[in-house]
Amino acid sequence: MSTTEILLIRHGETDWNLERRLQGHLDIPLNPEGLRQAEALARHLDGVALDGIFSSDLQRAKQTALPLARRLGIDVTIERGLRERCYGALEGLRYPEAAERYPAAYAALMARDLDARFPAGVHVAETVREFSQRTVDTLLRLLTSASFGRIAVVTHGGVLDYIYRLAHNLPLDQPRGCDVFNASINRLTWRPDQPRQLRVEGWADVAHLEHMSLDEIG
Repeated sequence: MSTTEILLIRHGETDWNLERRLQGHLDIPLNPEGLRQAEALARHLDGVALDGIFSSDLQRAKQTALPLARRLGIDVTIERGLRERCYGALEGLRYPEAAERYPAAYAALMARDLDARFPAGVHVAETVREFSQRTVDTLLRLLTSASFGRIAVVTHGGVLDYIYRLAHNLPLDQPRGCDVFNASINRLTWRPDQPRQLRVEGWADVAHLEHMSLDEIG
């Protein structure tokens, strides 16, 4: 039975990462450092055989995926299901601002309440349970859509977190136990005869970056 290698990549740095603002579904571009990270990622993976590059539709992920796609001469397949969690009215706020304006929602965020839905903002918020299910369903749908040897999946910190939890069978409500760095490469393997099982082969690789990337997620 063939095994698929997954290069699970978080997008490069944005100004909102630096400011520790909740980005969610708001479409924030990479900052200059993030663009440099995307180019460094592409140089590092130049010559690596990929059967596909999949990216969230948000521009910070697409901008991270495109330099790699250009180097390898393949297209980026856009998948909306790879988006970050939607935080509703909390999006765009720093953590102290969220605590002041929406104390109940902030308390639920810090408590990792699985079924709390924050007030709506530009977008309607997702619960932890909904976000986790969307994340897992999207990745498994991609993996079962064709026979792949190796793919790159460019996405967001929250997605990396919940894929890591799936691979290690960790509960959704416990504190995050993995590093989630900008432009990091996280290596997993998957077998079609065990469709809901992923194996982590390497995590939080940022050796290709000139400067340490951020892991600002609370």
